[in-house]
Amino acid sequence: MTHSRSLAAAAFAALLCLPSLAATPAELLAGYAAQAGAAASPAKGERFFQATQGKEWSCASCHGTLPVQPGKHAATGKPIGALAPAVNPQRFSDPAKAEKWFRRNCNDVLGRECTPGEKADVLAWLMGLKP
Repeated sequence: MTHSRSLAAAAFAALLCLPSLAATPAELLAGYAAQAGAAASPAKGERFFQATQGKEWSCASCHGTLPVQPGKHAATGKPIGALAPAVNPQRFSDPAKAEKWFRRNCNDVLGRECTPGEKADVLAWLMGLKP
């Protein structure tokens, strides 16, 4: 890992330790990409989001095919706010919350945690969505 990647990864780890610290989606994306050691791919993120993974659900099962609209949990019916940061500025503004929901949702969809690269790809795609 290059020096700049290790610094970015360390900064990202520090963000996670400070739950009250606000972040931007771009800062989270940079941290995930640094952890992955690769640039994020919005195209891969969209494919990942839409595809049924290890379990019977996809991310789109609850968040909708184009997550600029509110979604609904596939099992409980609980309303879910729009996921795209351009529509819902609170999304991906708290590193601890982002990690909590990635962990929970990835386990629901994949049966495991997402890798930093998967998180980076999905976030890069979400950041490109407009209302």
